[in-house]
Amino acid sequence: MAASFPSDPSWNYDVFLSFRGEDVRKNFLGHLDSALKKGGFRTYKDDNCLTRGSDIAPSLVEAIEQSRIAVVVFSTNYAGSGWCLDELVKILDCRDKLGQMVLPVFFHVDPSDVRNQRGSFGEAFARHQKVTVDKVERWKTALTSAANLAGFDLQSVNG
Repeated sequence: MAASFPSDPSWNYDVFLSFRGEDVRKNFLGHLDSALKKGGFRTYKDDNCLTRGSDIAPSLVEAIEQSRIAVVVFSTNYAGSGWCLDELVKILDCRDKLGQMVLPVFFHVDPSDVRNQRGSFGEAFARHQKVTVDKVERWKTALTSAANLAGFDLQSVNG
């Protein structure tokens, strides 16, 4: 079965998958990516490990900009990654400037914890001590904005 909308040459990917690898790469994300591809969607899933302390790669920024839809999989350790948070800021920027659709998935996390930076999300921000205040505020604003979007709450789903 093909994707339910025609391919547009300005989009290289139908779906960009944003996720914290250690939480979901070998379980939920693999199944999601496989199902999307089986449905005819062109997905982008970053399988490369970034070097600690580096900014998100230009190729990753380009992939975000060239995706029609971004699926953001919020998981327990998502906010512990500055790269994930930088991706999220870029994704929401593309939503505002390019009309990209953003679909949040709350995998074993409460959407209100994401929205209000509580639980593991609050703990993660306590560990981001070397990050500028401006960047932390952009991250918090992005988390709140994304958590306010209609999405999928999978708190009790296994694997």
